[in-house]
Amino acid sequence: MASFFSNLLSMFSSGDAPKAAAGPAVEPQEHAGCMIHPAPIKEGSQYRLAGRIEKQVGEAVLVRTFIRADMFTSMDDAVESTFRKARQIIDQNGASLFSDGAPERSA
Repeated sequence: MASFFSNLLSMFSSGDAPKAAAGPAVEPQEHAGCMIHPAPIKEGSQYRLAGRIEKQVGEAVLVRTFIRADMFTSMDDAVESTFRKARQIIDQNGASLFSDGAPERSA
């Protein structure tokens, strides 16, 4: 009986919270002077599109993270789409993406 309540409790606790995907490491890609790092988030049996864009400015590394609503059934599709979305963010925002000089923020 105790295991039933334990299982029931785990369903409503943080045990089923979204987690960063722990798959094989993916090499970052360079685009327009920025490094794109995919970081899909595993949610159940799917992966949410997420990643970060980094740019070296002097000695500092500025970081812009992004999470989108897009969901994928495979890690490979999520990674491929993350690279595509990050290139789009970089191209659309240009220099203004890092113009505030903030070390880290969401894009």
